[in-house]
Order: sequence, then structure tokens, then C-alpha cells
Amino acid sequence: MRTGMSPGEFGGPEVVTFGESMGLLISADMRGLEYDSKLEMSFGGAESNVAIGLARLGCRSGWFGRLGEDPLGRRIHKTIRGEGVDVSRVSLAGEAPTGLMLREKAFGRSSVYYYRRHSAASQMRPGDLDEDYIASAKILHVTGITAALSSSSKETLFKAVALAKKHRTKVSFDPNLRLKLWNLAEARPVLLALAEQADYFLPGLDELRLLYNKEHLEEMIPELNKLAAVKIIKGGDQVTYLLEDGELSSVPYYPVEHVVDSVGAGDGFCAGFLAGLLQGDSHPEAIRLGNLIGSMVIQAPGDWEGLPTREEVRSKLSGVIHIER
Repeated sequence: MRTGMSPGEFGGPEVVTFGESMGLLISADMRGLEYDSKLEMSFGGAESNVAIGLARLGCRSGWFGRLGEDPLGRRIHKTIRGEGVDVSRVSLAGEAPTGLMLREKAFGRSSVYYYRRHSAASQMRPGDLDEDYIASAKILHVTGITAALSSSSKETLFKAVALAKKHRTKVSFDPNLRLKLWNLAEARPVLLALAEQADYFLPGLDELRLLYNKEHLEEMIPELNKLAAVKIIKGGDQVTYLLEDGELSSVPYYPVEHVVDSVGAGDGFCAGFLAGLLQGDSHPEAIRLGNLIGSMVIQAPGDWEGLPTREEVRSKLSGVIHIER
């Protein structure tokens, strides 16, 4: 069942992304989930996080995927739509549930538990894609998580990338390696194949160490230089790296005094970087905006709730301090 506003009402997304969004239950009990009788409800998904981040920054974004025709699916769908994201290509499946994840921070250690096997999102198929929708966007943003969900989801991801390349829609790829979903031997060839087709490759340094089986960035550069993509490498020593045309440079992080929740920082970075590209920034300038958004996200709890609006970013950049009177 197709839901949401029509493309004409929305004006057409500049960035399209798709993948799994799951219900999220969070424990506030510092002893962990088994001792907590009250859980906070939210949702999360790397791709929908990016779409929400872009919408809050004033960009036109679209997210699609399969959700269960259940309370979690309907809640997620309504919330993403309420954030100004085009959800006209979302489908609600009656035959499969929305995925679920539980998060705890027990005795100082954060853990996530997934319940997503046979979820609605894992049943995505290439036939679900709308070629015109992808063709009309300037950028298709995807992650490796979708490939890990099922063989049909992986096929859908590769088909979406092929359609983007066919219509000269730029491809942004964040590997988002999740070893709880598949092992490294399964993931490596798939993620590297996607990196070969990307226009913007956005890995973390730790992910590259696993993908290339090398410890230091200098050792990976010959392999990275074989990729046609612009390489933006997150997670350096207080910097984000840019590798373009064989030249390595870096953009410093914005300092943060107190980290509340690091979840969603990478998605916030991607949203900021893509927003920068859309407004015509150079690659270093777009990375700088991505770094700023990432620094703001980790100062608030939640997967996407801390993503800033365009006005909040402007205030941050201009040094405006909000005062309650």
C-alpha cells in the first residue's frame, strides 16, 4: 500500500535514500534492560536519519522502504512525514512486521539488540523501486546495512545504484558496516563493490581497517586511489580526511565539551555533508558542515532527535546564545 504525499505536492526530492527504519526501545536504568520496567519508545535507521537531517537543514529529501502494517510502522511513517521528508514511496506490508531494536547502557557499557529477521524491510525487492523517482533526484544516498538484511534487499540496493548511474544521479555511499548482521567475509566484497560505483564514499577509518585489512591510513591510500569516488573518511584523530584526485587533506572537528550520545553522529555528518553539496559548497566546506552537524548531534540523546535545524546551525556559526526572558 502506497502512502504519503504525492511528488507534485512535495516538489521532488533533491536527495533520495532508502533502507530499514526500526522501532527503538531505550532503557534508562543503568543496570540494563532486564531491570527496567519503563522503556522510552522511538525509532532509528541510518537512511531515515539522514533524510530527517537533510529536511531540518532545509533540503528536499525523500526516504522509502517497507514498514510493517503495525503500530510501530505507522508511528515511524507518520513521524518521518511530519519531519518534512517525502514518504510517497513508502509501503506498509501486512505480511511482515516492522523491525525492532532495544538499547541499554548497563554499568557504563552501551549495547544494542536487534529483532529484524524476516522484517518487512528485509523483503524489499528490485521491483519495488521507482526508476523515475531515483532519476529525478540529484543524489541517491545508500548504506551497506540494506545489503546485509537479505539477498533480495541486496539485489534492490545494487539495482537502485544501477538506476542512479543510468540517469546520472550521484551516488553517496556510507558502508555502515554492521557485524551483527553479517560477518566480514560476507560484507567485504559487497561493500567494496558498492564503493567502486559511488561518487562519494563515506567510510569510517575503523571500517576501512576491516575492509582493507590494514592498520594505517597511509597503507590504504593506494587502494582508495583506485576508486573513482571522492573519499571522505570519518573518525580520524580529531579530523575528517578528504582524499580527492590522489591528494589527502583534512578538516578539523568542532570541539565538544560533553558527549551525551554518540549514536547518529555519522548520519548527522552525512546529512551535513550532502546539504553542503546541495548548496554549492566545495568538498572541504561540505565536510566542515558535516563535522558541525555531527558535533551537535552527539550533544543530545537519540538516533535523530538531536539533528539541528538550519536556524540552529546558523545560530551556532554566528555565536548566538539563546536567552530565556
